[in-house]
Amino acid sequence: MRFLALLAFLLAVPALAQSHPPGAAFDVLHYRFALALSDGTDEIGGEATIEVAILEEGTDAIALDLVGGRPDGTGMFVTAVEENRRPLAFRHEDDRLVITLPEPAAAGEVHTLTVAYEGIPADGLIIATNKHGDRTFFGDNWPERARHWLPSVDHPSDKATVEWVVTAPAHYQVVGSGRLVEETDLGEGRRLTRWRSEKPLATKIMVIGAARFAVEHPASGNGVPVQSWVYPQDREAGFFDLARTSTALDVFERMIGEYPFEKLAGVQSTTRFGGMENASNIFYDEDAVTGTRAMEALIAHEVAHQWFGNAVTETGWPHLWLSEGFATYLTDVYYERVYGRDAMAERLRRERDAVLAMSAEAPDLPVLDTLTAAPLDLLNANSYQKGAWVLHMLRREVGDDAFFEGLRRHYAAYRGRNASTDDFRRTMEAVSGEDLRWFFDQWLRRADEPAVEARWGASSGQLTLTVRQTQEGPPFRFPLDVAIYPAAQPGRPARLQVETVEVDAREATFTLPLPVDLLPAAVVLDPHTWLLAGFDVAEAE
Repeated sequence: MRFLALLAFLLAVPALAQSHPPGAAFDVLHYRFALALSDGTDEIGGEATIEVAILEEGTDAIALDLVGGRPDGTGMFVTAVEENRRPLAFRHEDDRLVITLPEPAAAGEVHTLTVAYEGIPADGLIIATNKHGDRTFFGDNWPERARHWLPSVDHPSDKATVEWVVTAPAHYQVVGSGRLVEETDLGEGRRLTRWRSEKPLATKIMVIGAARFAVEHPASGNGVPVQSWVYPQDREAGFFDLARTSTALDVFERMIGEYPFEKLAGVQSTTRFGGMENASNIFYDEDAVTGTRAMEALIAHEVAHQWFGNAVTETGWPHLWLSEGFATYLTDVYYERVYGRDAMAERLRRERDAVLAMSAEAPDLPVLDTLTAAPLDLLNANSYQKGAWVLHMLRREVGDDAFFEGLRRHYAAYRGRNASTDDFRRTMEAVSGEDLRWFFDQWLRRADEPAVEARWGASSGQLTLTVRQTQEGPPFRFPLDVAIYPAAQPGRPARLQVETVEVDAREATFTLPLPVDLLPAAVVLDPHTWLLAGFDVAEAE
């Protein structure tokens, strides 16, 4: 997803994994959305069947998110609410649909409510014309825009299974969350299409799309149905570009674990974001399809989200780095696995530059940001690139074996559920045997990064290195790799020497051994790209 820059600062950490918004009196178990689409109007007709479990004794009302009528004529209008064909009282105001139950419910009861509604979505369902002039319909719910067209609990912590029943003109093909369970021609130019996800999803990633498509079903070596849905005019270019989906799927299954959903479809779309990780059917901006495979990194990022962000979902927006930071770093690791360590390092250096640039503009903004109210404002370098760097440094801290085992274990433990930053920390502590609170506090709750100034000198078999942290805040704690490049000497092969020092003070001086006859020509900090910091290194005068 694209980035937006913002200011804010933090200090907090939420609680354990939840399956519903904090303080909720009920939990949605399943949605069934029956929708009617038309070429003659942007108005949709909807019937939502919503199964809820009561959590709080004496609950007498169910409140859903649903944007009501607007002065411009957009918005949703509720015509009836029923349970078992029995009308229920409701009020729809301030973009909330409050349904009164016949009597207070006991904890543990399950109620199935049916909401009939209609209207023109102002957002959420994007009804537009694509670049080829064809009409299209695409769900675009992130972060809290499902409420514009779906009565729902529009919060990432309330996950539910979903079924789509879409009636549309027969010249459209419809793609949706989960697996295809029905296609029926209704006559008179109408077709019914039904998709169902048996996996619990947050509303931000449950969508449908309707357009004229060319659809390919490329072979998958692991049994997961892989699909490419592209506009017919872009058939050849789209199938070529999206073929990298299978590569990313294979890399991440080997790295993390079994793919979590019924299929993996890449869909050319006309929506807001360059890529949107909708569960089991990823939407890519129509212009990303070029036939040059320029979207490979985007594909890897969105496929990585299927594990982290979709199957394992953050408990709330302050923990967005658990989604975006993970997808960014897993894309880096994808490049490491497919193209080598140098390719990953180049990506990390660019990501480090983005973090330092944002920190200069917004010096008080940490990764765990509990004060920024709008989720869209969290789409910045902290959630993406700094989140990725935190994972990269964590990998250095605990070692490769523990790091990747930690990812696998965290996925296995929270698949289909929600997890917080503390949940992830506890997983990594259990795997590594280390107390990592200091690491998470330092890199996620502090807003700044180390600014490292180093001065060096060499004489008679040793190099003296003075390291000073110049950022305004207190000193950070980190390992620092120091590369010593020897001066060219006739008859002597030049051998790079790398030493590691542990830095935990504002200023410290280290003495590093050198071969007696070695003369350093240069000293480089962090030669293998393991530390998120700004560097200033020079020979002492």
